[in-house]
Amino acid sequence: MNPRVTNVTPEDNYTLRVWFTNGEMGVFDMKPYLDKGIFRELKDLAIFNSVHPDGLSIEWINSASLCPDTVYLDSVKI
Repeated sequence: MNPRVTNVTPEDNYTLRVWFTNGEMGVFDMKPYLDKGIFRELKDLAIFNSVHPDGLSIEWINSASLCPDTVYLDSVKI
């Protein structure tokens, strides 16, 4: 099982800074998702900036969420 999200902060250019249960931090790029389904709503910065951890991964106020494995595996670790 991959680490889970403990904290997330929206950043410029539709990226997210994400902290994981194993102590790692990464940057997750949301741009590839912004033209798909419910993620289109995240183009509205008020919605995008509402991102928060949901206990396993991340979620927004419009109920969009991502698989915790996707967030971990596709984050560029820093």
